[in-house]
Amino acid sequence: MSVLTSIQNIFKIPELKNRVLFTLGLLAVYRIGAHVPTPGINSEALSKFLTEKGGAMMGFFDMFSGGALSRVTIFALGIMPYISASIIFQLLTVVIPALGKIAKEGEAGRKKIVKYTRYATVVIGAVQSFGIAVGLEGMQGGQFIQNPGWSFRLLTMITLTSGTAFLMWLGEQITERGIGNGISLIIFAGIVARFPNAVLSTVSLVKAGELSIFFVILLLAMMVAVIGGIIFIERGQRKIPVQYAKRVVGRKVFGGQSTHLPLKVNTAGVIPPIFASSIIMFPATVAGFIAVPWVQAIAKQLSPGTVLYTLLYVGLIFFFSYFYTAVIFNPVDISENLQKHGGFIPGIRPGAKTSEYIYRVLTRLTFVGAVYLAIVCILPELLIKRFNVPFYFGGTSLLIAVGVALDTVSQIESHLVTRSYEGFLKRGKLRGRRD
Repeated sequence: MSVLTSIQNIFKIPELKNRVLFTLGLLAVYRIGAHVPTPGINSEALSKFLTEKGGAMMGFFDMFSGGALSRVTIFALGIMPYISASIIFQLLTVVIPALGKIAKEGEAGRKKIVKYTRYATVVIGAVQSFGIAVGLEGMQGGQFIQNPGWSFRLLTMITLTSGTAFLMWLGEQITERGIGNGISLIIFAGIVARFPNAVLSTVSLVKAGELSIFFVILLLAMMVAVIGGIIFIERGQRKIPVQYAKRVVGRKVFGGQSTHLPLKVNTAGVIPPIFASSIIMFPATVAGFIAVPWVQAIAKQLSPGTVLYTLLYVGLIFFFSYFYTAVIFNPVDISENLQKHGGFIPGIRPGAKTSEYIYRVLTRLTFVGAVYLAIVCILPELLIKRFNVPFYFGGTSLLIAVGVALDTVSQIESHLVTRSYEGFLKRGKLRGRRD
């Protein structure tokens, strides 16, 4: 009853109501555009071919585009070029001192990085869309293309790149004038849009006698447990106590308060499974289109559910968890900032000892986060491979969906509480992943 009351309260606040409706409207535009075909392509025949031959890589990237990639619509590239550009610039700010200096210039620096990211998104989108056009011409003797040639390549490149640029603009508009993070919500909408098909597929298997009702109930219970575990870990923090020394300036006393340094259990988020999946699935997908026996054997060994795939996947998740955490979190900088403002961790000497302590704690937390990511991502793969379960709503997609839902509900909660309305929870405030 409390949830229904909170939903009603949303529409009692004009600003919040307008933001929610604006967000839903733009997401509806995205879903409509995901069904608009790219000119000059036999979409139905190509979609069927890609679904059969594309393998795990096609399914992985198709997840982020909400099925637009397998249908080769105007939003076929989805928002992935923007995500790639964002990750690249996030890493470059650490590697290149000049970019790192710009990133530390506050709001002005952030706007410059965003501008560079937009340009990089267009470039990446253009390269990928041109590659898709050339690949389609050479696929099955060009039978999926009506009029091959440079006109088709340029038209496809312009169409798909424009689609990605439009999605990037939609995401920014949602972030500024809507509720939640726009880019994340677009990915979320694409993932959730495939859920009804998964439900219908499960119902068909039950009617055909391939799945029992008891097993489906057990699967739903497991899914609820996994979602609960994701919420618990994503909100989990290790709070390191920090004490600020008292300073007397004239007749005023500054500092002396106690606070804490929050370290997330899963600092890297969904980046490790995304990178790990991309690296493993790319050679498997390419091999799937090559009719050579030994190449096909390699592709089979790298398919989800095999021992080699599982070991590589888990190993890469651990590697990228530590790598990405090291890139975005620098214990030395934290230690220097604490020392500069008169802060210290009780029982730990300021300076190098503090950075060593933070690094040690962060290493242990990252290990726990990597184990959690590996379990959540491997579980659905094992269910699909071993028990022929259509567990489409799992792994990376479930991590993204739950994380985005937490962030969005947290923002709505803040609006409600700020205006003295009861939020979604009667006791306490719902925290997002970044709180």
